[in-house]
Amino acid sequence: MSLFSRVRPTLPQNDSPAAQQQRQEALLDEQSKYVWKDDFETLPGIPLAASVPRDDRPTITWLLEVADVGIDIVANQILAQTGRGDSLKSQTAAAAIRPHLDSMRQTIATIRSEQKATPDSPLRIVDHVAGTLLSLHRSRLDNELKTLQNMIAATYLGKLENPSLEQYRKLFVTLPLPAIADTFMDDATFARMRVAGPNSVLIAGLSAWPLKFGLSEAQYQSVMGTNDSLASALTEQRLYWLDYEELSTLKTGTTGGKPKFLCAPLALFAIPKGGGALTPVAIQLGQSPADGLFLRVSDQNSPDWWSWQMAKTFVQAAEGNYHELFVHLARTHLVIEAFAVATHRRLAPEHPLNVLLLPHFEGTLFINNSAAGSLIAEGGPIDHIFAGQITSTQTLAGSDRLAFDVTAHMLPNDLASRRVADVAALPDYPYRDDALLVWQAIQDWVRQYVSVYYLNDANVAGDTELQGWRDELLGLGKIKGLPELKDRETLISVVTMVIFTASAQHAAVNFPQKDLMSFAPAISGAAWAPVPKPDQPQSEAAWLKLLPPIKEAQEQLNVLWLLGSVHYRPLGDYRVNHWPYLPWFQDPRITGKNGPLARFKLALKAVEMEIDNRNAEREVPYPYLQPSLIPTSINI
Repeated sequence: MSLFSRVRPTLPQNDSPAAQQQRQEALLDEQSKYVWKDDFETLPGIPLAASVPRDDRPTITWLLEVADVGIDIVANQILAQTGRGDSLKSQTAAAAIRPHLDSMRQTIATIRSEQKATPDSPLRIVDHVAGTLLSLHRSRLDNELKTLQNMIAATYLGKLENPSLEQYRKLFVTLPLPAIADTFMDDATFARMRVAGPNSVLIAGLSAWPLKFGLSEAQYQSVMGTNDSLASALTEQRLYWLDYEELSTLKTGTTGGKPKFLCAPLALFAIPKGGGALTPVAIQLGQSPADGLFLRVSDQNSPDWWSWQMAKTFVQAAEGNYHELFVHLARTHLVIEAFAVATHRRLAPEHPLNVLLLPHFEGTLFINNSAAGSLIAEGGPIDHIFAGQITSTQTLAGSDRLAFDVTAHMLPNDLASRRVADVAALPDYPYRDDALLVWQAIQDWVRQYVSVYYLNDANVAGDTELQGWRDELLGLGKIKGLPELKDRETLISVVTMVIFTASAQHAAVNFPQKDLMSFAPAISGAAWAPVPKPDQPQSEAAWLKLLPPIKEAQEQLNVLWLLGSVHYRPLGDYRVNHWPYLPWFQDPRITGKNGPLARFKLALKAVEMEIDNRNAEREVPYPYLQPSLIPTSINI
């Protein structure tokens, strides 16, 4: 996009005939580069960009950040695996690998130093840095990291049979062991994951008793006390549940010849009578009362203690799938790709919404293309770690994306529909409380921005490019629930939703992966033994058999640590995506003193301070929606 397009953005109806013709020519050029394709083998039926245009490839800065994290991960894996192997082999392998890592670190330091240096000739420096990095880090670095991982896998991974819990902890050597490794078996942590975990958008309040959940009054009182009852808990809005019904059709598969298991559980939680924290009550490992019920057991000496732990592990396996396939991949990555492609194809470079939205799409097409080709492909991490046959997994993720309703998932609407908007009823819900702060800041920014270019509702209705954008999203983009764009308020809500999803919502579901999901016993994508029966006594040994093999646990650590570690370009820091990364917005009406952009940045600082204050009071801080930790776009 040219600088001139960003200096004075215009609506198409306000341009001269000659300028309108230029807009059409520019759009035709964009449409030749951004082509829809919905027959990718790994995501059949999902509209994506057929290829990744040059402008959507990652920046040097992004590559450096990823390389830094990648080297840390490989260094950790070397020590974790060689520490378990034959001593001579360990020493030989480590001696062969360390020079590679040292060389890579030196290369990154050199390139980073050159990028920061004052150039005698900007073109020379850019050409040198870009050429060096793209040839070295796109080929040598990526290939060498892959080679090192393959070397380690061939020699050590999978050697340990029937790992103990301590062996999972020992996977973290140079990488810090996440705090959840010490608390994941606690019921308080299990409950907190529903409101401050990687998937904080499934928990729903109950207004009527679900017949498919087979809990009796006596069973409820055995957990919550005889001074409480199901009827009063329902009336007082104190009952909440998780329903993983969407996973019912997933066909389970195998990894390394070992069968994987999953169910579509139901989990009930309650706020105790008189108030308090969300508390687990019971788990049903299936969608029918015949599937059997597990009641919360607090006494570790109880014969039912390990049965309860096994039931929670099956919920966490369902959570892993629901989070990764639906909440993360489908509802952020794949949804935003449709908006990115449609924006390029239907909004001319000088359109104000093109100018506003493009920074929120930076890196998305590239990272999605990479995910489609590796992460969710046959033989990739999803195939290895998660329970489903890969084609079943792909189909389920695609179905969730196609069912996504834009209006229904707008944050205020979503909270209301799940009956979790009432702070008095559910006081401890960090995701809700922090997300609303960020939503409001984004909405105010969008309202001020839109008001500069759309002076009235007629401007919205008369914007032919905007109407074509909506039509393309509904049609080729297969987006549901996109309202008619006839007035400013509706437009503001839609644009707020796009920006929030591309920034804050993705941050909320992506970055907990490092802290809460990299330690596989806490949450993974499959159970590795069959669903237990409530009337059968269980043991720690039986519970341990549910946990993933050490090879898959290491792969999960590596992938999720990387995804949860790259914070590239925070929300509000709008810059062009090529060196030297100059400010993006150029219209003085937006960038002027006390203008919309300045007010947005001030609002984000205020949100940051409020969340800092909240985290100081919270038993466990919730950092994932601090604006300084929210990237502008989905780029990892």
